[in-house]
Amino acid sequence: MENRHYSDRRGYSRRRRQTGSVLSYIILGSILATLLVIAGWLYLHKGTGDTKDASSPDVESDGTPPGEGDGTGGADTESPETDGAQETEGAAEDNSLEGYLARAGRLAAGYDYDAAIELLTASPYADSQEALAAVEEYNAVKSTLVRANPREITHVFFHTLIMDNSKAFDGDDRQKGYNQVMTTKSEFLKILQSMYDRGFVLVRLHDIAYETTLDDGSVGFREGDIMLPPGKQPFVMSQDDVCYYEYMDGDGFAKRVIVGEDGRPTCEMKMDDGSISVGSYDLIPLLDDFIDEHPDFSYKGARAVIAFTGYNGILGYRTAPSYSSKELYDEAHANTNKKYEDFLAERPDFNYEQERQDAARVAECLKASGYELASHSWGHRNMGNIDMEDFIADTDKWEDQVETLTGPCDIILFPFGSDIGDWHPYDTSSERFQYLHSKGFRYFCNVDSNKYYVQIGADHMRQGRRNLDGYRMYYDLPESGTGNEHLKDLFDVNEVFDRDRPTPVPKMSE
Repeated sequence: MENRHYSDRRGYSRRRRQTGSVLSYIILGSILATLLVIAGWLYLHKGTGDTKDASSPDVESDGTPPGEGDGTGGADTESPETDGAQETEGAAEDNSLEGYLARAGRLAAGYDYDAAIELLTASPYADSQEALAAVEEYNAVKSTLVRANPREITHVFFHTLIMDNSKAFDGDDRQKGYNQVMTTKSEFLKILQSMYDRGFVLVRLHDIAYETTLDDGSVGFREGDIMLPPGKQPFVMSQDDVCYYEYMDGDGFAKRVIVGEDGRPTCEMKMDDGSISVGSYDLIPLLDDFIDEHPDFSYKGARAVIAFTGYNGILGYRTAPSYSSKELYDEAHANTNKKYEDFLAERPDFNYEQERQDAARVAECLKASGYELASHSWGHRNMGNIDMEDFIADTDKWEDQVETLTGPCDIILFPFGSDIGDWHPYDTSSERFQYLHSKGFRYFCNVDSNKYYVQIGADHMRQGRRNLDGYRMYYDLPESGTGNEHLKDLFDVNEVFDRDRPTPVPKMSE
């Protein structure tokens, strides 16, 4: 309506120059009358605009488990289950019948039939044939949904994705590690497509089980009700070390995660000519792109768990205190030949406090987009074996230096898969469990090659994660001679494995 009014005003100006004042007053009167009609219409319909209530696609329907940042004192808090794509589109929301139907369709595509039904029944078009038919259809689909067994949910994980194979596999001393534990962009996209084709649906850790106030008034864990159509399989995805460490510079990886012009997370990557390109250069934007095209790959807007260490900063921002001064930088890099002067020379506009502010902004964007944030320890430590003094010091550093940027996190993904207990249920009286629990951690994830490894305790949840990297894929190939078939439920490794990789992929013990 604004554009049409603007055109009328331009036409009015031209006619005013061409005709006398009488005609000008007539036209001016017509315009004023039109504006009064528009104002009256807006007044009558102001109650049906873009409001953040239970009928909005940006607000989760009641009864969902609490989400990211519940930690201690997180009982009975609402989950921030919002789809970043929906939030961006909601900025210019279409309140026509077609707009409501489209938003309800997106919610239903993500299996949130209750929210889709609520959106339409609370809309100004609730009694229209189209809305009634859509509600009937959603209720029919709801009646066929099957509850997923929370103890039969697999969890796959990746490290930073290789964007340029020629730089990662260039024969230097870092090639071996990249070949073992990293995944290429080509492999990742093929894995997504295969898992989608096989009926996998991405869910949150907090969807599986969550902390809440129980019937007896105590605080404890309750299994979630993940309701999916028959044949669909829920799974969790995570990514470790989303820090873009200094040693990765020039090796074919993204530079950092940023908030894009559309308000969604994306990446920067340094090109060969030194320029910075913005685009889908790692898991986060690539996953978002895939879900944009396949909204039924995500359960109620779920995204991956993103885990950080702290010693080099997070998300590509140099947020560790060691970057705040020459003295601290040189101390932290004492075993290398790196100097603070050289660091600043490469970054003449570096501002430590701005780095922290930018990292915190990106972290908030990730959470708003459906991602869950997690600890990967501060120093990438072997949390199951280091002595208790170091265990406490590392946990405290993560709390002081990283959690102050991300907000409360209740998930820890153990580096090296080094858990604080064996495969039996945790001894919750152990010193390590007690300390992590006191810091707000409730979800504990190790590394395990089994299809399912889920333990739901009275006040926590454990889950094993399956590494989808060069090492795991190569030793599932027939040519490796191992006879392993760890990944056959997820994808055909012969079709996924990137032949740019140097082979044989070194074993982890080599």
